[in-house]
Amino acid sequence: MGLREDAKEIQDELVSLRRELHQIPEIGLHLPRTQERVLAALESLPLEVSTGSSLSSVTAVLRGGKPGPVVLLRGDMDALPVTERTGEEFSSRHEGVMHACGHDLHTAGLVGAARLLSARRDDLAGDVVFMFQPGEEGMDGAGHMIAEGVLAAAGRPVDAAYGLHVLSSEYARGVFASRPGPLMAASDGLFVRVVGAGGHGSTPHSTLDPVPAACEMVTALQAMVTRRFDVFDPVVLTVGSFHAGTKRNIIPDDATFEATIRTFNPAVSAQVREYAVQLCQSIAAAHGLQVEVRYDSEYPVTINHPAEHEFVADTVRDVFGEERFAEMANPMAGSEDFSRVLNSVPGAYLFLGACVTDDPARAPSNHSPRAAFDDSVLSDGAALLAELAMRRLG
Repeated sequence: MGLREDAKEIQDELVSLRRELHQIPEIGLHLPRTQERVLAALESLPLEVSTGSSLSSVTAVLRGGKPGPVVLLRGDMDALPVTERTGEEFSSRHEGVMHACGHDLHTAGLVGAARLLSARRDDLAGDVVFMFQPGEEGMDGAGHMIAEGVLAAAGRPVDAAYGLHVLSSEYARGVFASRPGPLMAASDGLFVRVVGAGGHGSTPHSTLDPVPAACEMVTALQAMVTRRFDVFDPVVLTVGSFHAGTKRNIIPDDATFEATIRTFNPAVSAQVREYAVQLCQSIAAAHGLQVEVRYDSEYPVTINHPAEHEFVADTVRDVFGEERFAEMANPMAGSEDFSRVLNSVPGAYLFLGACVTDDPARAPSNHSPRAAFDDSVLSDGAALLAELAMRRLG
């Protein structure tokens, strides 16, 4: 049988693993229960397994029966600080923590790929590195694993890398989607504290009120995006946190806000940093206030290597049919730390529709407390990862 047929044979076991992981979600770089479950799932396979020192990662190397290149397959394992509202029988057991982004499917799917390829070990012309990664959700787990040597885990550099991400909306279940070049945005963070001198709300003239200045900065940042940047090289700037004061008649000493910034071009990202910091400083000065501005570069743009993208697209069409691959017209404004791997290694990243309904446009999206993922895509996700490794190794 082929990889797709073999994957269907282990579908029930992958579903069981995924639902077990879904009930024990963990956040960040340290996922001890998740790591323990992954290690147990890999235990019987002919793999060289190691764990991380600064995070609960698992790296497994499968040595092929013949010499050849090294292919890396990645699955992220961490959850989100979200209280689940799906009503599933296997819902999270932990209030305030949920696998709302589908990483439980990624982990189970990568275990499936390891099983499929282990069964074909003698036929592999090269080695496969399985990268089970914590901390994708803003903790730069990929950067930590790269620093600890995941790209040289086979004893020589990785030659190609692949990963996939499930979507609870946007695409019909079973549809793979990707594009060459920029696939996902760079993510940066803007952190601003406006410092004034508080007092009574009835006498604002005797204070230095930071609230109007902070509000002006928020609106001016939105105007900056539309007036200083080309609409065809987009910038997304969203202020998601704003805090000031304790009571309506008290002018506070300070006001703080935080923004996420998404760009698709490193040069544009550098310009946003310059302009945003300058704008906040100038508005504060105009109000006679002080301001503390921090601009953090987080994840770079996720860029698919064109030749690797074509290889992935052709593989999907060949294995699953022409109708199962969608070429994306535009990149997504979400960000992904697999970008760090693709900055070092040729490869590609793609999406897999896992919508539970027949109307992806109306389904709750990833990160929603009601985000639901269809387990039926697990075997195809595992089969594709394994197929990419087999074909790339020749």
